Amino acid sequence: MTTARIAVAAVAAAVLTACSGSPAPTTAPASSPASSPASGGEPSGGTTATEVNPAGDIPDNQAYVPFTPPGGGFTVKIPEGWASSTAGDTTTFTDKLNQVQVTSSRSAAAPTTTSVTATDVPALKAKTPNFAMGQVSTVSRAAGQATLLTYQGDSAPNPVTGKVVRDAFERYSFFRAGTRVDLTLSGPTNADNVDPWRTVTDSLSWS
Repeated sequence: MTTARIAVAAVAAAVLTACSGSPAPTTAPASSPASSPASGGEPSGGTTATEVNPAGDIPDNQAYVPFTPPGGGFTVKIPEGWASSTAGDTTTFTDKLNQVQVTSSRSAAAPTTTSVTATDVPALKAKTPNFAMGQVSTVSRAAGQATLLTYQGDSAPNPVTGKVVRDAFERYSFFRAGTRVDLTLSGPTNADNVDPWRTVTDSLSWS
């Protein structure tokens, strides 16, 4: 090939290369570790979600304080910070949708499943809206045996919203040396307060 032809071929090749317009390949940016979600769906840094309790559930970290009624005779632990009111021999502790009632009275004999069914149930039915009978049984606690009555009923209407809550009741009746103590624990039927109620009823001690 002559020198002239080689020069023409070189120019043609250069022109074809310039006209092809092929863009240089681009490289996708690497993912930044900071933008990747934390494993397990938790926020970065290992922070866990705050516990959210359903309405009526007493928190696991609830503290309890001793309560001794006027005249003494016994002590029972009550959730700390709950509002209290007293009417006659009954002291009522409340917080939001939950309630603990402590009643002491003089009695000639210990309550039994028979006496509670015959006497206490009719009295409670008369004052509890939409009363629904549960069971009467005998249970053991640190202070001794107690007669347990379970039932359900409607709460009083909320003074602001008018809403009525369906409550579950546990009523423990203890007895010692002529003194009867009734612990009535109540809260919404869908609440899980097995452990708090056990803490309260197992804390009763005679003095």
